Amino acid sequence: MFKRSKKDMSVNIDDKTGQLYLGNKDLRLLMLRPIDLIEFGEFSGSSADDILIWVGKSVGKGVSASLIPEVAWTNETLSTKKQAILGILDTMEQLGYGVLEAVFNKNNVEISVKEPLSTPEKENIMAKNICRIYQGLFHGMFENMQIDVDSEEIRCILLDQEACVFKYTLVSEEFDDNDIEVGSASKEKDIDSLLKSI
Repeated sequence: MFKRSKKDMSVNIDDKTGQLYLGNKDLRLLMLRPIDLIEFGEFSGSSADDILIWVGKSVGKGVSASLIPEVAWTNETLSTKKQAILGILDTMEQLGYGVLEAVFNKNNVEISVKEPLSTPEKENIMAKNICRIYQGLFHGMFENMQIDVDSEEIRCILLDQEACVFKYTLVSEEFDDNDIEVGSASKEKDIDSLLKSI
């Protein structure tokens, strides 16, 4: 297994702008507390769920595009996209999004998040806003790779379950039998080794 170097995961700062970046990637970082995300949802009004999912999608697309730039996804197989998904989840886990695991079924992917950002605010009913952002975040990753999916949250730590689990049902494709498995994000290739294989 290819190991990530400390340099790849180091956080750098642009002295002129004060902007934080991940390693040598063009991935800008923003530090927010879970309560900041919850309060953002409160200001979103009556269509907060849609807005939060949309915000998550925008971030998910940006993270995916920054980690795996300049890939013509229409030319790639679902097997290659699966490896990319696991590589992105690995990086997100390293960035503190929680313990991430993906289960690949014939026509869907279930992504579980143990210890999500909402954990410290578990007693706050508005912590559900963070779940919506997660749902959109992973949806944006699929969209960036040109995988058409429908998404839903099927389990939630706010309901005293072990993890938040998001199901992404493929609309027009299916995984091959040899792609169907439980894949822990932390056990897969990192982004740099993945790029060499594409």
